Amino acid sequence: MSALLSVEHVGVRFGGLVAIADLHFDVNPGEIVSLIGPNGAGKTTAFNVMTGFLRPSQGEVRFRGTSLAGLPPHEITRLGLARTFQRTSVFPDDTVFDNVMIGLHRQGSLMSRAPLLDTLLGRGGANERRLRERAAALLERVGLAGRSNEKAGSLAYGEQRLVGVALALATEPAMLLLDEPVSGMNASETRVFVRLIRQIRDSGVTLLLVEHDMPLVMDVSDRIVVLNYGRLIAEGPPAAIRADPAVIEAYLGQGSAARHAGAGAREAEHA
Repeated sequence: MSALLSVEHVGVRFGGLVAIADLHFDVNPGEIVSLIGPNGAGKTTAFNVMTGFLRPSQGEVRFRGTSLAGLPPHEITRLGLARTFQRTSVFPDDTVFDNVMIGLHRQGSLMSRAPLLDTLLGRGGANERRLRERAAALLERVGLAGRSNEKAGSLAYGEQRLVGVALALATEPAMLLLDEPVSGMNASETRVFVRLIRQIRDSGVTLLLVEHDMPLVMDVSDRIVVLNYGRLIAEGPPAAIRADPAVIEAYLGQGSAARHAGAGAREAEHA
């Protein structure tokens, strides 16, 4: 199987600081892969390189066999590689529906050629109707159809994150990068998001996550890539990562790793 995304010996330096050193891994079509590591390990830096927000000092990233070197973020998105960000960025006084409409318009969708004001006021003709249908479908997909007429600022934090996912999915990506998607969510919101992650994968979209929620990572990932001080220290399925001594020392900690190992053993007993 040919990799969908290949990170090929990427290095990033900020002056004398080495943020990433010789990072290399692949993501195959249909996978859910998580990129983990302690704070400062280089995870978000790696995401920024993959999506064109940062140029590497060495190496390159290839998507669908095409080098992304020098491409700006919007061109990378058009190739089918989309991302979300750690922080929500909704317009709090506008409705959820209008937030998605504005996002679609900003993304330069072919359906959104009408001026933005005409689009929001329903005066954009056939293009506007297609855009509104697209926005409604996206909200349905992320489970917010029933909240479309509410102000975005009234949504819970987790629901605001879902608006960001809807905007990323609007680009119809082949691969979606989620940067700490459940950060700040409560347990109920996290469960909803886990279901969405699986639904997105089942729809044919490959996913790469940066996430600190280890139970979520162990639950949803097909493979896990572990960074420490900008270097790759482990890669493999959740069971192998859970038991890896280098990961235990660098990231999970002895007590946490033991709890995860015990949880895995209990799950196997009941499987």
